[in-house]
Amino acid sequence: MSQPLTLRVLGTSVTLLESIRLRAEQALGIRIDYQVHDVQTVQRIALMHPERYDLYDQWFHSMDFVWPAGAIQPIDVRQIDAWGEINGLAKHGRLHPDDPLAGGSLPCDRLFVQHDGSLGQRPSHFISMLPLTHNADSFAYRPDLLPPGFSCEQESWSWLVDPAWCGHAALQSDAAIGALDAALAVQAKGLAHFEVIGNLRLDEIDQLSSALIKLQRQGHFAAFWSDDRDAGQLMLGPKVHIESVWSPALMQLHREGIQYRQAVPKEGYRGWFGGLSLSRAVHGPVKAAAYAYLNWWLSGWPGAMMARQGFYISNPPRAREHLSAAEWDYWYEGKPATEHLPGSDGQPLIEPGQIREGGSYSQRVSRISVWNAVMDEHNYLVRKWADVLRAGRG
Repeated sequence: MSQPLTLRVLGTSVTLLESIRLRAEQALGIRIDYQVHDVQTVQRIALMHPERYDLYDQWFHSMDFVWPAGAIQPIDVRQIDAWGEINGLAKHGRLHPDDPLAGGSLPCDRLFVQHDGSLGQRPSHFISMLPLTHNADSFAYRPDLLPPGFSCEQESWSWLVDPAWCGHAALQSDAAIGALDAALAVQAKGLAHFEVIGNLRLDEIDQLSSALIKLQRQGHFAAFWSDDRDAGQLMLGPKVHIESVWSPALMQLHREGIQYRQAVPKEGYRGWFGGLSLSRAVHGPVKAAAYAYLNWWLSGWPGAMMARQGFYISNPPRAREHLSAAEWDYWYEGKPATEHLPGSDGQPLIEPGQIREGGSYSQRVSRISVWNAVMDEHNYLVRKWADVLRAGRG
């Protein structure tokens, strides 16, 4: 008897959950190998070794690396059953026509394959990445350790670089994400002004790095974290009281009973949009299995699991079919929980009466001010970001 084929999925712990893998294997009748690494490792493998994976599970801003390198191949939307159900946030950059258009690397600008092989907004039958999970991120802090003079009603990115938090702040370590959070904070604090915060000029990168190196030498940052598990562990410890954060880390704090708040910054959220891309090396029966996996991700159950992880899915009505009314109201409508709600592990997570900061799905994504970005001067940013990280070790 022949063995079932294996589908290799490269990505991070943000979406490559064991419960997702097991359910997909059962639904599709194939073996699925999740290759889980940190952000930098995932992007390096995707770029340099497309023969090592069949599907690339990452974020739209990484298309600026992998698409020009020819590491992935177009996805034919005519083979995606629920393509018409995907909402406007990925296709047009906003959920509603009157929502403000955020800066940074908009998913819609790198979604469709154009006639000349580039990526853009003009619709076609081929896309670079199937839009799936997304969120509006900010930072979290311990309200019980709020410095004097600070108010939960006046949350600002500036808090991350305010001297009142010196020695107790943490940032994400990847330049494309951590530096953007830092830029939001530095600008909000008035330490520098950036013309386009999602695409800094060389001199603006210098301003940002200078401000951060000064903070580093003052011992302002307690740590730089690489993934959501690291972030969760940091705030569980005694040193970090405030940090940029991803939703799974918040779920970890929830589980441990740590009191925290996810800020609703007056300057707006930093948004991200993730999905799945096809390796250029995948073909034949494995490619057919990859398309089956892509379609399964839009079938509803995975979207419900992502909701319990604190994320949104690109076709919410399908996920709603697999969520209780209380879950839908909490995760998508921004209403108080009316009963105990489970996390992505199936165990109780949200207590009755708790409410998600920032309001409903519609409210939160309409407040995104900048998307995760690969700037024109990304290589220079990476070098200067490395200088910032090193400055704390001197």
